[in-house]
Amino acid sequence: MAERPRERVKLHPVVGHQDLLQALAAAYARGSLPSTLLLHGPKGVGKQRVALWLGQLLACEAPSPAGPCALCPSCRMALGVEHPDLHWYFPLARPKGVSGERLVGALEDARAKALAERRSEPIRASYDDELRGLYLGVVQNIRSRAYLRPTMANGQIFIVGDAEMLVSQEASQEAANALLKLLEEPPGASRFILTSSEPGRLLPTIRSRTVSIHLTPVPVADVEAFLVAGVSADPNEAAWAAALSQGAIGRALGFLSDGDAKGPLEALRRKAYVLVDAALSDSPVTGYSVALSYSPAGARKLMDLFAFVEEWLRDLGAVASGAGDAVFNHDARPRLTEIVSRSGITANDLALAISAVEEARELARGNVNPQLVISGLIRSIRSRVVDGPLMEMTP
Repeated sequence: MAERPRERVKLHPVVGHQDLLQALAAAYARGSLPSTLLLHGPKGVGKQRVALWLGQLLACEAPSPAGPCALCPSCRMALGVEHPDLHWYFPLARPKGVSGERLVGALEDARAKALAERRSEPIRASYDDELRGLYLGVVQNIRSRAYLRPTMANGQIFIVGDAEMLVSQEASQEAANALLKLLEEPPGASRFILTSSEPGRLLPTIRSRTVSIHLTPVPVADVEAFLVAGVSADPNEAAWAAALSQGAIGRALGFLSDGDAKGPLEALRRKAYVLVDAALSDSPVTGYSVALSYSPAGARKLMDLFAFVEEWLRDLGAVASGAGDAVFNHDARPRLTEIVSRSGITANDLALAISAVEEARELARGNVNPQLVISGLIRSIRSRVVDGPLMEMTP
């Protein structure tokens, strides 16, 4: 018997941000939508999904002030991430053993493979432990496409996700500068939509060429409902993950377990707790042991870990200042309260400790040995905070 063709997977509807979508659609209908936009907001809040919705609107054959029609061939292709004039770029792992002109083609091949994976699995967590970047070769591919005549739409449409990952090469900003030239003089009717969780890392000249739009967190109830309906999450686990999501579906997905395995973000959250525990321990030996548990390479992978370290420190500060209701780690509030009560940690102490995390983050971006970065961070936190051992987190 012949195998039945697999059903085409479509992008899920945008969750939340409805007022923003309405404003964008109305601006496009009036002819006042800027040609270059920067969508920024928390990681996992839906920036790239909104960008793809906007790309669908720009390609739609019968748009209205309410948005794309969702029925025309262009809309159907956009929903399947298959429209010939809608190009989605995002950070990729650098192909191994390839350099020079061959790297440009290798990066495009890697993007095609990644797009196929995203078509088959469009709902995914906003976490990846592989080193990725937007290399100069990626921008060269964008530039080559930008000068081609569109096939169906009025102009080429480019979505550049996580634009803060534009990679400098040989101590220069080649990739960022190459994109800047495109933004300064967009070919024909080309449109560019950049997304970023850290817009401050973009070149000021790039930010000045875009119109910035901030995406706010999605209501936690909407996140919970999506987890249940969209990925069939257990209702109790969905409620727990949504409460940890800070209004970001991509973040919530990272907390969901996969069988017996913890979600990648939950595992990382616990790893951050161990680091803070070591930093506030009476014994410096604990900190050395924790630092040695990290790989001696791949410092740039520590960025998500540092975000969780900041959250634990912030939660301790919130409890110390009497704002316990505002903690991120809602399931650990009793332990946080006991830590503060027992140790006498103050909010001022913890504010100083958070500054140590930013220092470690800069070292990691410079690709310093991760063991040295973690060891230094633990020592810096200990030196800025009153000593007080943390209780172990219940597995």
